Amino acid sequence: MQFTRRTKKVALGANPELYGHCLQLYGQPPLESVSLVQFETFAVERLKLLKSVENLGVSYVKMSDDYQKKLSTELCSLNFPHRTSVEDKNQTGSTEYEKRRKDHISHFILRLAYCQTEDLRRWFIQQEMDLFRYRFSILSAKYKTEFLHRNNLKYDTISIEEKKTLKDELINSSYGISGATIAEQEFYRVPFQDALDLVRLRKVFLQAGYAYIPHQDIVTIVLNDFRTRLSKALALTARSLPAVQSDERLQPLLNHLSHAYVGQDYSFQKNIGKVSLEQIDPLSTTSFPLCMRQLHKALREQHHLRHGGRMQYGLFLKGVGLTLEQALQFWRAEFVKGKVDSEKFDKAYAYSIRHMFGKEGKRTDYTPYSCMKVILSNPPSQGDYHGCPFRHSDPELLKQKLQSYKISPGGLVQILDLVKGMHYQLACQKYFELTHSVEDAGFSLNHPNQYFTESQKLLGGGKELKKEVEPPQRGQEIAGSNAQSAPTQSPKVQALDKMGDLESFFLDE
Repeated sequence: MQFTRRTKKVALGANPELYGHCLQLYGQPPLESVSLVQFETFAVERLKLLKSVENLGVSYVKMSDDYQKKLSTELCSLNFPHRTSVEDKNQTGSTEYEKRRKDHISHFILRLAYCQTEDLRRWFIQQEMDLFRYRFSILSAKYKTEFLHRNNLKYDTISIEEKKTLKDELINSSYGISGATIAEQEFYRVPFQDALDLVRLRKVFLQAGYAYIPHQDIVTIVLNDFRTRLSKALALTARSLPAVQSDERLQPLLNHLSHAYVGQDYSFQKNIGKVSLEQIDPLSTTSFPLCMRQLHKALREQHHLRHGGRMQYGLFLKGVGLTLEQALQFWRAEFVKGKVDSEKFDKAYAYSIRHMFGKEGKRTDYTPYSCMKVILSNPPSQGDYHGCPFRHSDPELLKQKLQSYKISPGGLVQILDLVKGMHYQLACQKYFELTHSVEDAGFSLNHPNQYFTESQKLLGGGKELKKEVEPPQRGQEIAGSNAQSAPTQSPKVQALDKMGDLESFFLDE
């Protein structure tokens, strides 16, 4: 893939063979030029799609009607290929071509970002598999067959004579097949280990180490093939990554994409001055996410937080609405109750708070931590209280903490199951639902300040703290991130780089 400053316009007929089907195995990498703006936009939009796939997979039974309906909506809203062929009269050719091109390029961009560690590879493979399963399953029989032919997926079909011999067994073991339809149905014979999902559900006939799979369930072995190919491709990509990272335009973007936050920007203080210091204690128990509630409790008890905790909690409070003057007053009042006097506070800590608010150093407005940054960066060590309790706490200690907050036994089981499955943000969202007595939060949690805002809306009868100006959206920033010169980094990358610079000001002496 080549990268240019200007967006390249692609003609409709360009590479029709590659995008001749709405679904592919991503065997051939893109060879055309793309702009850095497109590179970033495609990556972020596919990341949004995969995050939705993950959330829906935990919230609903996979492939249920509700799951399919909501995933269909996500695919349409993000403009990815969906239930579409080039023959459809409701779509223009160029629009469909661009959807398929975007699907292809964005997959390979995220390969670069998610090949770096075993955990990232495992997450990426799972979400891509779930997405592939859905998209293949909704294809008509005609397009499933076309997909198999295009990708040279040739599975052994059983002969008519063998089908007649095994007729009763095949009918009894295959869902939706009767004596009247079996003659028209093709059956594939594959090693049983390639169809373990169907074997586990007892949906196939087994004999002599082989599974006999009807054409309607061929998705199982295609998915197994997809998983194998993608796993090998990610391993190869990881080995080639140093060469890609040598490109100074891509290296910062790829480093941060794996834990990028793609939601609302809470660095813009829409509620500035709307929260008083007296409100912080009651708000911490009603509207703070567990990570911030933990930090507030530790600060009140020990009158000190180490630099990781001060960064995470200080930026959260800034996003909630504390002014610079309030923040200085808040931190000074708490620290002087401990081993820090006013003079030491002014020398060692006040500068870092003013810096956080853009009044010192580069005078940059710093961004509160997103959930992904809290989960993936700077894990807490002994004596620290920052991080994500669902990610970094011992399960037994987490259970005790939740019990002390009056979480019901049934709710505890749900949260701990999500934690066990490494769905930490969904565990926090379940905590929100249980502490606010709602069945469905109605949003996908991605940011501690989003938790606070949604809590205030709910507790205020749909009204949050009075807003002054609507903050910019991440997507809007991305669209113009490279509008000037190529060396200029996007706002998202700049913000993440600034966070690293800010850490130095929070270090203890």
